[in-house]
Amino acid sequence: MQSRMTTDLALQVLLAAVWRRKLKQKVMIHSDQGSQFTSGEWQSFLGKHNLEASMSRRGNCHDNAVAESFFQLLKREHIRRRTYLTRDAARQDVFDYIEMFYNPNRKHTNNRMLSPVDYEIKQRKMNEAGV
Repeated sequence: MQSRMTTDLALQVLLAAVWRRKLKQKVMIHSDQGSQFTSGEWQSFLGKHNLEASMSRRGNCHDNAVAESFFQLLKREHIRRRTYLTRDAARQDVFDYIEMFYNPNRKHTNNRMLSPVDYEIKQRKMNEAGV
């Protein structure tokens, strides 16, 4: 969480995700057409980490529906009535919401009423079993 969305910030976040997931196969990374995602540095990083770029067309908000849905829930369920004294306090609170509640517990109708973590575990097991 920074005051500006820069290529460096986007790369730090993506590196953390790559490190955490320890990807074994090519993964598609979806983004909008922001300058941070069209930079040579971003494209080089994707190539070096077996990631494939997927970029929405200008004005196509449907491509970003999952992200928009998440941010709407974050605002509605958690931060709408809060005031943070510092950026660090906001960062910690949003991190706690995502990692301690949303990912392990927040059930979704599109995930067959499973949390994101439970859905991913189920999908991984099905993939390993060849289903």
